[in-house]
Amino acid sequence: MQHLDCCSRMCVGNMHHLFFSSIGGDLLSHVVHKELLKPSYPKTKRLPPPSYLPPPGPCTCPTGALLLKDAFPEAESKELMQRRQKELRQHKNRTESVLSTRLYAPSNSPLQYPIQGFKVRPMTPTFIPGLALHAAQRSNYTVSLKVSKGVLSTVIPAEGAQVQGNGESRLMMETSSLEALNELLADVSYTSTVYHIHTGDLASFQFEDHEAVFPITIKQPQPPVLYDMGTDINSQVTITTKTFLRYPELNLLLKSIRQFYKDMEVIIADDSFVTEKITGDHIQHFIMPPAQGWFAGRNLAVSQVTTKYFLWVDDDFLFTELTKIEEMVRVMEANPELDVLGGKVGGNQFSFSLIYEEGDETEGGCMYRKSRGRYHSLPGYPQCSLVSGVVNFFLARTDAAQRVGFDPKLKRVAHSEFFMDGLGSLMVATCGHVSIGHQKARANNHYGRFRHPGDNDRHSRSQLNFFKNHLKCLLFG
Repeated sequence: MQHLDCCSRMCVGNMHHLFFSSIGGDLLSHVVHKELLKPSYPKTKRLPPPSYLPPPGPCTCPTGALLLKDAFPEAESKELMQRRQKELRQHKNRTESVLSTRLYAPSNSPLQYPIQGFKVRPMTPTFIPGLALHAAQRSNYTVSLKVSKGVLSTVIPAEGAQVQGNGESRLMMETSSLEALNELLADVSYTSTVYHIHTGDLASFQFEDHEAVFPITIKQPQPPVLYDMGTDINSQVTITTKTFLRYPELNLLLKSIRQFYKDMEVIIADDSFVTEKITGDHIQHFIMPPAQGWFAGRNLAVSQVTTKYFLWVDDDFLFTELTKIEEMVRVMEANPELDVLGGKVGGNQFSFSLIYEEGDETEGGCMYRKSRGRYHSLPGYPQCSLVSGVVNFFLARTDAAQRVGFDPKLKRVAHSEFFMDGLGSLMVATCGHVSIGHQKARANNHYGRFRHPGDNDRHSRSQLNFFKNHLKCLLFG
């Protein structure tokens, strides 16, 4: 047999003809040329995931922002910062858990496990779905699972399998049969040992040099809070307002409401010094102690709402043929993730976006209220846009607004603060096809002395923003 020596002749172009028998040197030639034909890949170094990521550094205040710590005397600064840091730590303990831990999926792992959505009730045994091992043939298979806030259990193993730590925080299983091991894994359950309404655990799953970590959400189920929408708009929406020393304006507002919605419930919070009686069907008039302020009145009015939605209006607004509450409800019902929907006031569709950077734990965050800032249009509603805050004419989900609340410390300088407190929890939009009118200003010297805040009010607001919202600086653009 003639042998072809590719070491001495150029025969690469004919390698597809090299199918030698396994006799003598032909086998060697076949192996050599097979190796030459293999594609060549660059070798890369596998980097481990970072074990530590530094906390966020100080944020950068936008040009012209107010430095909020300047609202406090320097002598009080040190003690105040200590109190604020303590409150921040407690806030994080309440709102964060191991579920915020960064987890990295191992590459080329034979371990199968749930990566998202495994939820258990507190102190209730629950099977862990999807646990399995996919490994090549071995004489023996050993896996282990470990948790920190609960215990692990599986069934009593069949003959030839061993289980250690049943009912403990670390469970180890060993067997010579992969099928038997996967049957044991399919019966592994987790039970949390500490009652908590919303926390989490991290489970470590190991086989030889392979390790995976997956989250377990521990959550007490919440019964839903549902509102009966009834059969018409009057059982769906309550109109709410706050009044102070403006009875002519309030009476004109009520007259305009009744022109379009004669049977809709209206709730009035009134902290005037000398009150007047407001009468009429479907009107609730709540008298407050004098001059309690803007947000205290909002809290009172909204606390009495029993419908799914409330419409907030100022006491000097005016309903028109374009004040279509039904249209606002239609948009909200079609987008159940929305919490607040604003409209136009006197042709002005005021809205804003809130640009917030958390900053570090010492100095605090930076916030910029960008007037007329919008994110994008509401899908399916080109006349509506997603924003962070809207004007004082809005429809809101009652339960969502009540969860955020209106801080009664804010008496005269307040509106954006509701949306600042709700940032991250309230989905807000504004629509240009629903509007309300604004009455012409009347001369009212008594009211005017309270309408325009002085330096003390602005100073108090800055102090509140600094401590309550953990802000370093704030810019109203």
